[in-house]
Amino acid sequence: MTKYARVSTDDGIQTGEYDDGVVATDDGEYAIGADAELLAPCEPSAFYCVGRNYGETVEQMGYDVPDEPDFFIKGPTSLCGPNEEIVYPSFTEELTYAGELAAVIGEQCHDIDESAVDDVVRGYTIVNDLDALDQDGRTARKAFDSSAPLGPVIADIDPVGLDMETYVGGERRQSDNTENMFVGPRATISFLSERFTFRPGDVISFGSPANPGLVEPGDTVEITYEGIGTLSNTVVE
Repeated sequence: MTKYARVSTDDGIQTGEYDDGVVATDDGEYAIGADAELLAPCEPSAFYCVGRNYGETVEQMGYDVPDEPDFFIKGPTSLCGPNEEIVYPSFTEELTYAGELAAVIGEQCHDIDESAVDDVVRGYTIVNDLDALDQDGRTARKAFDSSAPLGPVIADIDPVGLDMETYVGGERRQSDNTENMFVGPRATISFLSERFTFRPGDVISFGSPANPGLVEPGDTVEITYEGIGTLSNTVVE
């Protein structure tokens, strides 16, 4: 399994293979924390986000099970990097987290058959789908600046059968497995690609397991997906 990271260094922004805290690029090796700082692993032109895709979430929230992927879009300014602070938005009193698996597109593509999805996906990462729950309408709730923390790396893995956990302030809030999605990652990407042309770096997320919940300033949100790592961000005033 190969992992890829994007880092800020004295030599500029570099992208390379990640292994045990070291990023190997064409220009050399960089140790995270000493020679480099992790950035979001890609720069999407859009986030294509799916909701209502886990059984326990639908039951918990009282939603109907969708007949096909239920999606919305966040813009590129929603991007927030790993370890970057989440500034609590001034316009909401109900900010929630949601720890989600996400695919990163590797090449421009459109109308992709499910059997060909692996050919256009660079790998998988983690997104925290932040939601200003007390706002009216999905765009107002979900598509604000820095509403999509992303990272820490992109992993070239099979997205099915991955365990996940979310901790907030050291307390476990979510625990599930990606095999419990109603619509799997490959089928979701194929479905959305019929409607949209994906560009390299675009992100497709696959919905939150049960127990998305409120966060407050001072909370650190840590989302772990098996084979990828942990996305960590702290909420500040």
